[in-house]
Amino acid sequence: MPIIVNLDVMMAKRKISLNELSERVDLTLSNLSILKTGKAKAIRFSTLESICKALDCQPGDILEYINTKSKKTNV
Repeated sequence: MPIIVNLDVMMAKRKISLNELSERVDLTLSNLSILKTGKAKAIRFSTLESICKALDCQPGDILEYINTKSKKTNV
């Protein structure tokens, strides 16, 4: 998947555990873990907003787009 979730990186930078973040954003540990491991298929903006508030960061600090297809032109 070309969207990379860097939640674990931000959590480490902020020195916050999964348990603590779970309590702050009112998400279950399992749902937060699914997001953290990059297995989530979607995220609600309200959830993203809560995570950004709790970690004092921007959505781009958590989500990253990686272009997996390099377009080559044959001339």
